[in-house]
Amino acid sequence: MADQSDSATRRAFVTAAGTAGVLGLAGCTSNPDSGGSDGGSNGGSDGGSDGGSDGGSDGGSEQLSGTINIAGSSTVFPLATAFGETFQEEHSEVNINIQSTGSGGGFANFFCPGETDFNNASRPIAPDEEEACADNDVVPVELTVATDALTVIVNNEADFLDSMTVEELRTLWSAETQPETWSEVNSDWPDEEIELYGPSDASGTYDYFIESIIGEEGPGHRQDYSATEQDRTIVQGVQGSQYAVGYLGFAYYSANTDAVKAVAIDDGDGPVEPSLENARTGEYTPLSRPLFTYPKQSALAEDHIAEFARYFVENTTNEEVVAEDVGYVPLTDEQQSEQMDTLEAAIEEANS
Repeated sequence: MADQSDSATRRAFVTAAGTAGVLGLAGCTSNPDSGGSDGGSNGGSDGGSDGGSDGGSDGGSEQLSGTINIAGSSTVFPLATAFGETFQEEHSEVNINIQSTGSGGGFANFFCPGETDFNNASRPIAPDEEEACADNDVVPVELTVATDALTVIVNNEADFLDSMTVEELRTLWSAETQPETWSEVNSDWPDEEIELYGPSDASGTYDYFIESIIGEEGPGHRQDYSATEQDRTIVQGVQGSQYAVGYLGFAYYSANTDAVKAVAIDDGDGPVEPSLENARTGEYTPLSRPLFTYPKQSALAEDHIAEFARYFVENTTNEEVVAEDVGYVPLTDEQQSEQMDTLEAAIEEANS
């Protein structure tokens, strides 16, 4: 688990980053009450083409200017926010609008319709989403940016539970079983009603949980739970009831280690706690997963957008920001190099 100093750093950062679920950097504002339906309209729905076309072809120029609109995963949101803030310190004329809409919500409502320049995602883009993008001449460029340890959380007073098997987790969340009490999952657990909190079906975290725990060909995810796209709401719900359970990205757990308890997961070789090290080594299965951002290829023809994409990838190995401040596993140098090669090829194609 994270030590106290790391947790304090993550708590301060993730709380600041996720206050409204919508962030306008560099003096831009976004309306949190709109749910992001305008795709960051004050930045222009043309993917930022209103600014920065003359923004300095050398990429390092202080003349970079324009708007970058980003939607998608709540899990990737704090990482994109961290990089957006430091990029803006170097390029104050670049405005970055970031919305936490869920991976699927971002693809369907903003990115594939051509309203945003990037879509953050906590799972790979789906074939139907690729088709929707293609219908609008949007070409997504897949970039891996970190590794997450998806975390199951319970109330601090749930002293009956420190670990769960994958099968118990499947029983708990499956639409087929839908147990009402903890004792229906494990007879050693109390005969108390379960309260469930988790991400909505617009979330990549929801999709990944189905894939890794319930099974894509299985009965599906139960729907009688409190669903939200705000991870802080999941933490607050679990914190408020002794018999509550939820799941979310590791960054939000590591920012709230005093509020809730993480559950170790037994995938057949004994319980393994969610941690950056266990995700890094591959021991934390099956809930460790890659995280992505998808720039729109045509948007990469804009200098300020291409430079932010480069900056994002360059910093994926930054241990201080990715691991200590946010709470994810950084890329290795080799992984970063591969992602940069993919990005540079896409930039070259966008400018051809």
